[in-house]
Order: sequence, then C-alpha cells, then structure tokens
Amino acid sequence: MSAVNLALLHARAGLTAFAKRGGDLPGTERTLSGVTADRAHLAAYDRVCGFRLRDELPVTYPHVLGFTQQLALMTARDFPFALPGLVHVGNRVEWTRPLRADDVLTLRVRARDARPHERGTQFDVITAVEAGGEAVWTGTSTYLKRGSGAGSGSGERERSAPPTPAAVWRVPGDTGRRYADVSGDRNPIHLHALTARAFGFPRAIAHGMWSAARCLAALEGRLPDAGSVAVNFKAPVLLPAEVAFDARADGGTWHFGLRDARSGKPHLDGVVTSA
Repeated sequence: MSAVNLALLHARAGLTAFAKRGGDLPGTERTLSGVTADRAHLAAYDRVCGFRLRDELPVTYPHVLGFTQQLALMTARDFPFALPGLVHVGNRVEWTRPLRADDVLTLRVRARDARPHERGTQFDVITAVEAGGEAVWTGTSTYLKRGSGAGSGSGERERSAPPTPAAVWRVPGDTGRRYADVSGDRNPIHLHALTARAFGFPRAIAHGMWSAARCLAALEGRLPDAGSVAVNFKAPVLLPAEVAFDARADGGTWHFGLRDARSGKPHLDGVVTSA
C-alpha cells in the first residue's frame, strides 16, 4: 500500500474516533501476499534501529512489513476501538528460522482476545507470516484501551536497584520522525512536542517498537535462529533522552531492559528465549 494510502488511514483514524463505542472485535483477517523486503527500505530501518546492514531481516522487521494491514484493520468501520488513545503495552515475536530479504512472504493480520483489564480493555493484534506455505514468524501486539477497569490496581510496586547498564545511549529528538519514516507509524505523539502535548505528553515519545528493536540490535549476533522475544513496555521514552541498556544471559535465555539513565525508571523489560 502506498504512502498516500497510509496518510488516508491515519486521517481516517482521527476522523472516525468519535464514532467508536467499544464492542466485539471483528473476525476479519487481512491478507497480503507476494511481499518481499525492499533492500533500500531495509537498510533505512537497520540504520534507524541500530542493526547491521545485511540481507537477513531483523526479527522485528516483519512488524513493519505488516503495519499497513494492521492500520487498515484497526481503522475499519467495524473495529470497535478508536486508534487515538490506544496504548501499546506489550509485544511478542516468535520465529522458526531467520528470514531473508528475498523470501516471498504472505502476511495475515487479525485482532483477537479482547479481555478485561484493571485499567480498561486489552486486546491483541496478530501478524502471522508464511514463506513457501510454512509459518515462519508471528508477532502479537497487545494494546490497552483505557476505561473503567475490571478490578482495583495493584498500586505502586517496590522497585529494586536498577541493573548495571551495559551501554548508555543518547536518543535524538528526531528519533520518532525518523522511525515514522521507515515504519509508517505517524501517530502524532511520536512526531513533535506540539502534537504530543495534545495527547498529554510533555514531549514527543519514541515508538515502543523502536525501543524494542534498538535493544535487540544490541544483542545482534547472539539471538537464536529460532525462538521468541517478549517485551513489556513500562513508560514512554520522552525525546530527546538518555537511556541505559542492560542485558544478562541465563543459559539459552537473554533478559534485557531499557531505563532512564538518570533515574533508573524502567522503559521496557524483555526476554529472548531459544526455541
């Protein structure tokens, strides 16, 4: 789908938000066949996220390939939740083998499992990728629709001392715009302080999937050929930022996190597991 159509989908998300009243998720599945990675686009994604330039796809890259279909699904008339205001709270990726730029892929996108949450309603948007008729990659994005919850919150949890960082990164103020250029995700909260303030943020915030990809880029070369990664997003990265990355190996598992370099406040926690 063209950049023009992406712009129209973003416009639809804003214009139809007032009409969304909740309800059941549609059984719709959106399918896109014959997909291959454009090498120039792949290289641009690699640069923004910190991956090495190569023909093997980063494990987070199929999420970008499927983003237009995800957006089309979530802005359709029968989708019950307004896109503005949804919070991306977690992401899980499973893969059976490394994918390459010349793999011909079929993408299937659907929404499933709307469920009560103490802060509203959670649901999953699932992107399944096939190559040669074989299931090779699945991404599950979990979203929160804020509203009346299903129970009382657990309150402020006691925080342990933050781990010793393996690296400290300076995240430039234009990171949201640069990632938007390669991902197609032009949510206003990521683009500029002025548009972010309209949604309650003091400054633009980094995309959660950029933060996850940046962490996995730091583990590049140590990820399994088949496995999974699960990420929980804790607090937004306000741009510009200075963040601390930590990682530790435990057998065939990597635990990693991203935190504010000064306060130690967590931005995300994740775990990579071998299949």
